[in-house]
Amino acid sequence: MQQQYQTYFEANKHLWNQRTLVHKDSSFYDLEGFKKGNTVLTPIELGELGDVNGKSLLHLQCHFGMDTLNWARLGAQVTGIDLSDEAINQANTLKDELSLPAKFVCSNVYDLPDHLSGTYDIVFTSYGVVGWLPDLDQWASIINHFLKPGGTFYIAEFHPAVWMFDDDFTHIKYYYDNRELIVTENQGTYTDREADIKGKEYSWNHSLSEVLNALIGAGLEIQLFNEYMYSPYPCFRNMVEGNQPGQWVIKGMEGKIPMVYSIRAIKK
Repeated sequence: MQQQYQTYFEANKHLWNQRTLVHKDSSFYDLEGFKKGNTVLTPIELGELGDVNGKSLLHLQCHFGMDTLNWARLGAQVTGIDLSDEAINQANTLKDELSLPAKFVCSNVYDLPDHLSGTYDIVFTSYGVVGWLPDLDQWASIINHFLKPGGTFYIAEFHPAVWMFDDDFTHIKYYYDNRELIVTENQGTYTDREADIKGKEYSWNHSLSEVLNALIGAGLEIQLFNEYMYSPYPCFRNMVEGNQPGQWVIKGMEGKIPMVYSIRAIKK
């Protein structure tokens, strides 16, 4: 990836290394529940991606591997990659403890062809991923590179409308589309706002058209596109549970803004 972004990626990696140590012990991730057999995948991706049994699956930006290993429990042959070496260390520890077959690779998405070979039936990524990537055309090219002909790409992601707001959802602070580098001084993390984690992070907002056109431009055929008016995770400030259990919305904006979108595409 272009040298101009390396400083941003290194700063983000440093923060995600710190976050991983907090996240793995948090009630938000409920690692102990997962070890006992609880599913951590949401009804959105489970319903839309379908049966993965016997299929090879590459999980981009997998954090410390819980979702990846959940797909392994469902019969997929999984490989997870993440920028954070601490996250990959934790993922390997978890896979060994649970005796689940999986491969984990520490790599920036953009550098992945230098660290991984082969192609996959499924490339999967979800929730809080594209905002860390400045160039979606190159991202889509990487997805195409690792997909078998006829293979499926699937993403479930927080809606770009959500990222326009300030942290407390009191006003629109950022552009909808990718026209600025967003620099924020971080304190804590979404699992613990008081955690001793500090540092600058760097991100980019991406419109729906940018995401869709990047995938189409890489030769992928869109099969499914959905928007959801709730989040399956209470990971933002000022969230309340909606009408259905496990469906979280911003207090005062219930049903007014989309919270999540999903795309399923096929490599032609």
